[in-house]
Amino acid sequence: MYHATVPVFRHYLAQMGGIVDKAGRAAMTAQIGDSFTASQHFATAAGFTLRIACPLAGRPVPDLPTALAPRMAVARATLGAMKLAEFDGAADRIISHRAGFTDLEQPAHDFVFLYGLPNFFFHMTMGYASLRASGVLLGKGDFDGFHAYPDDFRFD
Repeated sequence: MYHATVPVFRHYLAQMGGIVDKAGRAAMTAQIGDSFTASQHFATAAGFTLRIACPLAGRPVPDLPTALAPRMAVARATLGAMKLAEFDGAADRIISHRAGFTDLEQPAHDFVFLYGLPNFFFHMTMGYASLRASGVLLGKGDFDGFHAYPDDFRFD
């Protein structure tokens, strides 16, 4: 469970930080329709990293700052301090949590793969899409840190 969460979240939090830096403060109010702003989506994604990793590690979920930069910093620091040994037996845990107004109990595997990772990526993607829709020039490489295309490359 450690390898499915902590390194994944740390990588994508770093990517999110780069996206936020590239977009600039003013762009973070971008939104699509009646959805959250880009900033709210990224803050929610950062919160999901600890809402998922902490119960698996047997840790309480810490209170997080509401401001995006400190929230992301706390998430990165908390994840960075987690050790593989804390996740011993995590796969056998039943995780009790809330999804909106629904109380759930899920086996760790379902909690991670059916709930946690999809929710994290939903909010990260929506923040990214909100910025793109508002005109911020972001590419797939900004999102995943792996893809690269020449500046004049077009998808038509």
